[in-house]
Amino acid sequence: MAQRILALAAEEVPERLQEALQSLGEGEVRGCPAGWARGEGPGGGCAPLRPGSPCSQPSGVLRRLQIYKHCIPLVESGDLHLAKVSEIIGLLMLEVELPGHALAELATLFVDVIKGGSLSNGKSLELFSTVLTALASSKESLAYGKGELNGEEFKKQLINTLCSSKWDPRSVIHLANMFRDIPLSGEELQFVMEKILRMFSKLDLQEIPPLVYQLLLLSAKGSKKTVLEGIISFFNQLDKRSADLEVATVPLDQLRHVEGTVILHIVSVINLDQDLGEELIKHLKTEQQKDPGRALCPFSVALLLSVAVKHRLQEQIFDFLKTSITRSCKDLQFLQASKFLQDLFPQQYDVTAVILEVVKNSAFGWDHVTQGLVDLGFSLMESYEPKKPFGGKAADTSYGLSKMPAQQACRLGASILLETFKVHEPIRSDILEQVLNRVLTKAASPVSHFIDLLSNIVVSAPLVLQTSSSKVTETFDNLSFLPIDTVQGLLRAVQPLLKVSMSVRDSLILVLQKAIFSRQLDARKAAVAGFLLLLRNFKVLGSLSTSQCSQVIGASQVQADVHACYNSAANEAFCLEILGSLRRCLSQQADVRLMLYEGFYDVLRRNSQLASSIMETLLSQIKQYYLPQPDLLPPLKLEGCIMAQGDQIFLQEPLAHLLCCIQHCLAWYNSTVHLCQGAEDDEEEEDVGFEQNFEEMLESVTRRMIKSELEDFELDKSADFSLSSGVGVKNNIYAIQVMGICEVLIEYNFNIGNFSKNKFEDVLGLFTCYNKLSEILKEKAGKNKSTLGNKTARSFLSMGFVSTLLTALFRDNTQSHEESLAVLRSSTEFLRYAVSVALQKVQQLEETGQTDGPDGQNPEKMFQNLCKITRVLLWRYTSIPTVVEESGKKKGKSISLLCLEGLLRIFNTVQQLYAARIPQFLQALDITDGDAEETDINVTEKAAFQIRQFQRSLVNQFSRAEDDFSSKETQSLITVLSTLSKLLDPASQQFLQFLTWTVKICKENDLEDVACCKGLLSLLFSLHVLYKSPVSLLRELAQDIHACLGDIDQDIEVESQSHFAIVNTKTAAPTVCLLVLGQADKVLEEVDWLIKKLTSLGSGTSGNKSEDSSQASNQAQALEKGVILQLGTLLTVYHELVQTALPAGSCVDTLLRSLSKTYAILTSLIKHVSSQDISGFTWLAFLPCLPSNATSFGILQNIHSESLSFAEEKKKKKKEDEAATVSTVMAKVLRDTKPIPNLIFAIEQYEKFLIHLSKKSKVNLMQYMKLSTSRDFRINASMLDSALQEPNAEDAENDSTAEQTDENQEPKKKRRRKK
Repeated sequence: MAQRILALAAEEVPERLQEALQSLGEGEVRGCPAGWARGEGPGGGCAPLRPGSPCSQPSGVLRRLQIYKHCIPLVESGDLHLAKVSEIIGLLMLEVELPGHALAELATLFVDVIKGGSLSNGKSLELFSTVLTALASSKESLAYGKGELNGEEFKKQLINTLCSSKWDPRSVIHLANMFRDIPLSGEELQFVMEKILRMFSKLDLQEIPPLVYQLLLLSAKGSKKTVLEGIISFFNQLDKRSADLEVATVPLDQLRHVEGTVILHIVSVINLDQDLGEELIKHLKTEQQKDPGRALCPFSVALLLSVAVKHRLQEQIFDFLKTSITRSCKDLQFLQASKFLQDLFPQQYDVTAVILEVVKNSAFGWDHVTQGLVDLGFSLMESYEPKKPFGGKAADTSYGLSKMPAQQACRLGASILLETFKVHEPIRSDILEQVLNRVLTKAASPVSHFIDLLSNIVVSAPLVLQTSSSKVTETFDNLSFLPIDTVQGLLRAVQPLLKVSMSVRDSLILVLQKAIFSRQLDARKAAVAGFLLLLRNFKVLGSLSTSQCSQVIGASQVQADVHACYNSAANEAFCLEILGSLRRCLSQQADVRLMLYEGFYDVLRRNSQLASSIMETLLSQIKQYYLPQPDLLPPLKLEGCIMAQGDQIFLQEPLAHLLCCIQHCLAWYNSTVHLCQGAEDDEEEEDVGFEQNFEEMLESVTRRMIKSELEDFELDKSADFSLSSGVGVKNNIYAIQVMGICEVLIEYNFNIGNFSKNKFEDVLGLFTCYNKLSEILKEKAGKNKSTLGNKTARSFLSMGFVSTLLTALFRDNTQSHEESLAVLRSSTEFLRYAVSVALQKVQQLEETGQTDGPDGQNPEKMFQNLCKITRVLLWRYTSIPTVVEESGKKKGKSISLLCLEGLLRIFNTVQQLYAARIPQFLQALDITDGDAEETDINVTEKAAFQIRQFQRSLVNQFSRAEDDFSSKETQSLITVLSTLSKLLDPASQQFLQFLTWTVKICKENDLEDVACCKGLLSLLFSLHVLYKSPVSLLRELAQDIHACLGDIDQDIEVESQSHFAIVNTKTAAPTVCLLVLGQADKVLEEVDWLIKKLTSLGSGTSGNKSEDSSQASNQAQALEKGVILQLGTLLTVYHELVQTALPAGSCVDTLLRSLSKTYAILTSLIKHVSSQDISGFTWLAFLPCLPSNATSFGILQNIHSESLSFAEEKKKKKKEDEAATVSTVMAKVLRDTKPIPNLIFAIEQYEKFLIHLSKKSKVNLMQYMKLSTSRDFRINASMLDSALQEPNAEDAENDSTAEQTDENQEPKKKRRRKK
């Protein structure tokens, strides 16, 4: 029968075909599609459908419907070839011209098939979309349940049913594709999107990318935010689960590759649909306000960076990321400073870790992310680069900890670039080129962060520079135009390349040789720096090991012996050639010579075979100024060290530095090289020449310097030392050179003296000469009040010698040394000088990260010296009390006080520069536990031990008589305690004990010294905030201030209840009052921050899932409780202060500003409450308990009366100069009353929103609020009349005298009013 029907269809006679089809039974009609499917021709044999079953006949509709019903399972059965299936579906889609009820029945059939999970290839869904589209346009009323619906409503119900049912995971992608072809309303589209997103978790991971692509195409209809939010949330959860090894179910590499594919899909769609990119940024900005952890996860950051390649969105994305990074850093800083906030936010979100996680993930083939990472890294480094330093390295943050958010952002940028450089080889040359470009182009601003990055890059992959050697060579061509600090950093960074690339080394030498003869001083200094670096790193064969070197960059970066590239003869010739070039520099300016003298020691220590050449060079140089006659005074020609140009005098030869260089080189030579040359007789005989010459010369200079008087140097007390005249400049230069020479000889004689009494007497004689000049310079500087003159000359003693000298002076108990050391110990001035130099060296280390002299740039040696110095100063301070010392003191600071200042600086320096080595530092101070292993060091215990020593000293200070009390020492002790307290763990018992002790000190000591009181309370606050919220402490202090100063109403007697004895009449105002208000402002900032978090949580709970919503709701309740507790107690503090009779001035001004801020925060709280569901706020009853505004207006009235009394007082005192008095009074009144309008406005805003909330909540929140008339500014007529009459009366009295005096005077010019 099927063949007959096909034959009739081929004849194209519709009437006969219809008759044949009508004669078929239902079973025969069902069998036709299978037979037709096996037939040939268009539509797989389904051609009889249209002509044989017209929709105009009910039977035709029925037959079509039956054929559709049986074709759908047939197509999905998988028995047919895909090409045949496509033909059948194509024909069936053309024949969907069915009445509404048939379409509804057919659509219902499709829904049942989908619900049953019988879709195999999803081809039939193409027909389903056509059916639904046709159904939506049907105007026919269709039966649905017990009622009727039109086509559009019926389609909506079908989609609702479909999305509410269970889907086979295999058919999700086909269904997503199908919905693209169906017209959907916004509500329907949202429903469909949410259903597909819910199916993500049920799909295999490999099926996610194609489904995401279909979703993104579907988002062209709308609901872009839903799609993006769902995708980001899904992968965020997957990342979290993969991080937990116990829960992880997906291989990490597979997950990363899927994420990379999904990101590529999103980027490709954004390229076609820019609105999707805008929606992504908008969504993440909104989410970031609510929950940064959900908004900026590794997946979303990687997505943003991939999209950022498009320049149209790059600026928006980078601005958003930079804002998020700095906000995250600020929030972390905010949280770490407050235990109260830490309890509310135990999990702290750190965007830095997230971005570095993206860099790590990008190793899994995420090439589309790398360019965004590089651009972000450089953008961060440029946006938050260090500020221009005022001098030297003082403002350089390349060492120590970065604590400011901007510094942390800059460090993050460098970390991103470094990690990206390590992970992605193709982009390495690009990063390197950009870093070098910035070093060159940003020469005017600090580039230390870029040089540090370059150095780290070279350490991570040293040979990568070989492929970019042309770029490095090009950089060398610009060396002479760069600042000297930049040149030194750059050469140190690229130094390994010089060892493996002869062409780069040769090009550098050419550049340096040209620079030596440059007219620019900086260029010549750059040449010297470069040559010294080459000498340090190109060793001549036979040189001693560099195990003591400070620069570890050479051996660690290039794992190859330098002699594999160059033989020893070539290296020696190379180094001698450089030395020849450097000798020419000894005839140049003082700055150039100075660099040479400071660099020769390091060269000698690293390249010992150059010793004879360097020592001979130094010997020939010093002979130009040395006078060999044994009786000639002075022993050195100082006049040869200066140069005159016109009427200006300049230093030509830094003679003290030259002598210092000789002394250090000779000491090193004697201790190291000379001991190793026992077998080399020839060299030994040759070297003995310069060694003996130097020793004899230094001995002679020492002897004659001791004999010399100041007059021999043309210096005495009557000499001119002013810097405004040529003679004064010359005398200053002479004085500094002589002092430096004395210091160099002091170090030399002490070191070679071997505790000889005669040598130590020589040391004391040299110090006498030094001290005379030092006292004269101090005296002259004091008279001239010159800022330059007040600067102490930098000491020439090395840091290592200072630690040795202090140990010998204060801690050496060896019997054989007693007699010789007694010579030095007998001079208090010398002891004070030794401690002062130590203080100066520590200060230089703290400010610049290095010190002058040998090993000054070696962090390890500096750390060891710091430990030695600290041990000595700590013993000296704790063993000899200041009182004992001060009883015999004549002038200047006591040694104990200098020791204390030194300890304070050292503790700061160690925390800043050696934070990672604090355990070793504390262990070094504890002599009894010196052999403990590093792993056993408990920092809190060690710090607590040191704290106890200073606690005893502070208690002793408080127990002294008033005459013996030292304010300076007490302040220093408090600062030391504050510094050491940072090493305590806030959760430890030692921290709690220290806090309890500090509270006790403040409660029991009636301290009247303002500076000490300020220091103690600041310490108390800094400790208290790390333990719990300080609001209760502030309340007690406010009550004490109220009791001390009295009430604004003089008739009221304040109950005297003293909590803290430190609050008394001398300290209550302004010291304690300002500190309390300052701390209250910090609490207000915390509350304001919490209210913003509350607002974001409130706005974020509405669209979240139920579990997320409940979690956010619980967190919101905890935040509300925190806000209430803080504000409630804080308002009692203000309640006390506004009733206190504070003196006019800073206290009142600060209080008014603080009150304005309080009312503004209360207003924002009221706004937050008004925007939420009032029923959820059970604490609304708290609001009426707030202190009424009447107290705030009370202080305003008090200020008004004080201002009037002040004006009256001034008028009585200066009646003769009325105009000046009035202007002065008015200026002060205006200044004092400036914050008042802001406060009144803040109060009125608060009342406005409180009234609004009262109406909304049906609770009378205004019952304790009284609308005061104080702010109506009504004119008091009687007061105005009396004020106007007083000037008239005074004018009448002064008329007669004014007429007489004005006759002989010119009339005053009228001041023109500015338009």
